[in-house]
Amino acid sequence: MLSTLQPPWSLSRFPLHHLSSIKPRSLTFTSVSSSSSSLSSSINSLPVTTSALTDPSPYSSQILTLRHSLLCRSLTATQLAESYLARLRVTEPQLNSFLHISDNVLKQAQEIDDKIDKGEDVGPLAGVLVGVKDNICTADMPSTGGSRILENYQAPYDATTVRRMKEKGAIVVGKTNLDEFGMGSTTEGSGFKVTSNPWDVSRVPGGSSGGSAAAVSARQCMVSLGSDTGGSVRQPASFCGVVGLKPTYGRVSRFGLMAYASSLDVIGCLGTSVADTGILLHAISGHDRYDATSSRREVPDYTSQFTSINLVESRPLKGLRIGLIRETLDDGVDNGVKSAINGAASHLEELGCIVTEVSLPSFSLGLPAYYILAASESSSNLARYDGVRYGNQAVADELNLLYGDSRAKGFGPEVKMRILMGTYALSAGYYDAYYKRAQQVRTLIRKSFKAALDANDILICPAAPSAAYKIGEKKNDPLAMYAGDIMTVNVNLAGLPALVLPCGFVEGGPAGLPVGLQIIGAAFDEEKLLKVGHIFEQTLQGYRFVPPLIAGDVV
Repeated sequence: MLSTLQPPWSLSRFPLHHLSSIKPRSLTFTSVSSSSSSLSSSINSLPVTTSALTDPSPYSSQILTLRHSLLCRSLTATQLAESYLARLRVTEPQLNSFLHISDNVLKQAQEIDDKIDKGEDVGPLAGVLVGVKDNICTADMPSTGGSRILENYQAPYDATTVRRMKEKGAIVVGKTNLDEFGMGSTTEGSGFKVTSNPWDVSRVPGGSSGGSAAAVSARQCMVSLGSDTGGSVRQPASFCGVVGLKPTYGRVSRFGLMAYASSLDVIGCLGTSVADTGILLHAISGHDRYDATSSRREVPDYTSQFTSINLVESRPLKGLRIGLIRETLDDGVDNGVKSAINGAASHLEELGCIVTEVSLPSFSLGLPAYYILAASESSSNLARYDGVRYGNQAVADELNLLYGDSRAKGFGPEVKMRILMGTYALSAGYYDAYYKRAQQVRTLIRKSFKAALDANDILICPAAPSAAYKIGEKKNDPLAMYAGDIMTVNVNLAGLPALVLPCGFVEGGPAGLPVGLQIIGAAFDEEKLLKVGHIFEQTLQGYRFVPPLIAGDVV
């Protein structure tokens, strides 16, 4: 398997900074009331302009608005950074979105202001505050993968995606929480803390990119990066009421992403709007010589697909063929989710689309095939964490004991279980019965998606069979938790792009719980997904996807 943790020799000149004093669980913020009035008063006490704290319109691009404000001097990057850090201090004790917070945010913001004052180019992401999932390597902060075995580990280099964002002026505000090594659907599997959902802090934010989704939803950062192996960007986006984009396999470099299942892993984007998500995708996409699986296809200008609502025709998607996957609305899907998805399909018809049901007979086979393949690849990829090559080392008198004790103390129960499952599936007596058959099912799934996308421009379905559930509700029932991935894993097996955006609510929590619509496209056709998603969110009436935790702050 391709090792995405080992830096190439050409990067060995970067120093390895040991920050042993930094511990992911040591963030200390003063807890406050969860009421929006308390939050607003705490933030408004700072000398920051109101425009730094509000969204100009529900679905406008924060990134483009920020760039305009910076260049016309109506706002400084430092003012914006101060406002986001103030909100983060207030909300973080309740959410636990971050494992590490950067000490350099204000310094980097001031550097951007200085460049603007001198008339220098500051890049398309200047001043944009980004959260980065903690299984994506950063040179200036620890990268733990949410695991005790990598506690305090600091990579000597930035992942390609992080480097590209920084080159374009982005500021990494911190590293977000996740299920250990990306193995989980709730973020309860983190080795350090449990993240809460901004819509209801007693519920999970989804996983494994739950920290990234919660941070964007609570406006602790503008956009964030996550990783998606079987839905780990899309399901949290649905649970937290934000936009999540899983690109085509190979569109974005995986160099610097801690490998879980190398044939399935992709780095994805989360934002409060389709436009911001597309802008972030454009910034990180493209071939990378450090990742042999990255595509050499030209990266299109995704921003060309974003049209102002004032210029949209009455039926802007006239003639677009959409297939609603029949198997995703069968028994096992909450009625409220079905209602929201059917409502989204009706809205697409009003926009001119032709919506028909399509059947993917192999859809139900994706879940068992995924867990066999992902566990098998993880058992190989995680072999490097032995206390010698990578990982904290246990004290032992004998080499085998050192390996065993380091892994026993460093890995959590979910990771151990998946390693055992994968090792079993790859063993000589069971390889053909499990791993080989799962690969054959993967081929069937690819063919069924190709046939459906030959007959339709895009496919739609729910992003999850339910809205966010209570913390602890499924922690001791792994099969129930795994079943929640049924809507997303097939897309990874087929290597296709998919966009999730909020489309409605179900009952629950203090203000309802968001439901996400998943839009699936052909390989490398992210442009079409972004165009459809952008028009959909601009024309959807009667919804405001701002969690009650910060509702009084974001106007």
